[in-house]
Amino acid sequence: MGNRPAEIDALLTSVARQDAPPARIVIVGNGCPLPEFAERLSLPGEVTTVETDENLGCPGGRNVALARLREFGDTDVVVELDDDGLLVDTDVLRRVGELFAADDRLGIVGFRIADENGETQQRHVPRVGASDPLRGGYVTGFLGGGHALRSTMLDEIGDWPAEFFFAHEETDLAWRAADAGWRILYAPELLLQHPKTSPARHAVYFRVNARNRVWLARRRLPLPLIPVHLGVWVLLTLARNRSLGGLRAWFGGFLEGVRRPAGERRPMRWRTVGRLTRLGRPPVI
Repeated sequence: MGNRPAEIDALLTSVARQDAPPARIVIVGNGCPLPEFAERLSLPGEVTTVETDENLGCPGGRNVALARLREFGDTDVVVELDDDGLLVDTDVLRRVGELFAADDRLGIVGFRIADENGETQQRHVPRVGASDPLRGGYVTGFLGGGHALRSTMLDEIGDWPAEFFFAHEETDLAWRAADAGWRILYAPELLLQHPKTSPARHAVYFRVNARNRVWLARRRLPLPLIPVHLGVWVLLTLARNRSLGGLRAWFGGFLEGVRRPAGERRPMRWRTVGRLTRLGRPPVI
C-alpha cells in the first residue's frame, strides 16, 4: 500500500540474498504508485511491478499478481510474502522447492511467523489450542503473511476470494484445497520474521471479520454445520471481546454477512469434514 518503504526494501533485500533466487518477482502496488525496486536493490530474476487503481485488499492484490504470473506461463510454485515480513535465512526458497518436489499432492506450505525476538503468537500457529509453534506437519490452514502455493492447485480450485478484502481468505482457500485432495504443510523451519501485531489494528477488522466468517460458512460448509460453526464463533466473540464498540461492529458485520450474497456456494464433502477433524481442527472451530 506504499506506506512501508523501509520494510519492503528490507524484505526484497532478503529475497535477493536467497541461495535459490526466484525466477520472477511480482510487486503489487495496491492502490498506490511503486518506485523502481529492481535497479536500486539489485533484485534477481525478472521483476514486474503492477499498480492498481484502488486498494483491492489482501486477496484481491494477490490475485492481481497471480494473473500476471499466469501471463508468463512458466510458474510452478508461488511464494507470497507480506510487505513487512523478512526472510531471515537464505535457504527458504530452496527448501520450499524441495518440499514441493518431494510431494506431488502438496498444495500449500505455511511458514512460521515470529517477531524479531523469535516469539510466535498463538494465533499464528495453525492448530487449535496452545500448540508448539516449532512442531510441523500436515494441518488444516496456513498464515497469509508467508506461504507458498502450487500453481496447478490454484488452476484447479481457483484463486483468492477477492470479495473478502481482509480476513478468513486463507481459510476459504485452505478448505477448497483440502476438499480437492491437496495437502497443507506447516513448515516451521521456514521462518518469516514479522513484527508482533494485532489484527484489530485495522479499522474494518471487527466488521469484515464477522461478515467474512458468515460468508465462509455459507460458501463452504454442509448445511447442518453452518449454524454450529457460527454459533461457536458468536460465543467465542462474546467471551473474548470486552469492547462494546467492537461487539457492535462485529454483530453489524455478522448481519451484513447474512443479508448480502456470499458468492458461489460450493460446500465441502463430508469426507473432507472428517479429514479436517482427524488433522485436529474440525471446521466448526
